[in-house]
Amino acid sequence: MAGGELIKFDVFFDYQCPFVYRAAGLLDAVRRSGQRNLDVGWRYFSLTQVNSKDDVWTVWGAPASEKVRGRFAFQAAEAARRQERFDEFHRGLLLARHRDRLEIDDVSVVEHVAAEAGLGIERFRRDVADPSILDALARDHREAVTVHGVFGTPTLVFADGASAYVRLAESAAENGVLEVFDRVVTVAAAEPRILEIKRPHKP
Repeated sequence: MAGGELIKFDVFFDYQCPFVYRAAGLLDAVRRSGQRNLDVGWRYFSLTQVNSKDDVWTVWGAPASEKVRGRFAFQAAEAARRQERFDEFHRGLLLARHRDRLEIDDVSVVEHVAAEAGLGIERFRRDVADPSILDALARDHREAVTVHGVFGTPTLVFADGASAYVRLAESAAENGVLEVFDRVVTVAAAEPRILEIKRPHKP
């Protein structure tokens, strides 16, 4: 795969998902290598929503007083976008959840990540409280389901519409990152004849 070629794709994600954390680690490692030209769009997809058995209820439409797993993280991420600090916040919140094992529905945890990412906390609080902050989640999630058929995270969607749900091993971001990344892109974006590969778990 040519190093200067622009590789553009969206990743539908939920902060609760450990496989999103692994994918983000791989993409960070690839970007740091300077050997691939990436344009990654991080798009929201709620696992709480997709696993709900209520056809009417939505994560984004539920009252603010209702505790909804994972919703606050999406609100916070969109608030970070409003301050143009999404990448820093996104990385920090994934680390808080999956490396440090912190509870990301806890406001104090998320606000600490926001401060570390350089966000102004007073504005952050105002934006999180803005009811329209969830519009982006509603838009992304609906598009994921109705246009791309997304069912889980992380799902990569390329410019030509090719898509793939990808689960990486923990070691994916440690060794041979370019090789792993190139293979993922080759299968996900360039080989439409392969519909699914699933490894059985040995008993």
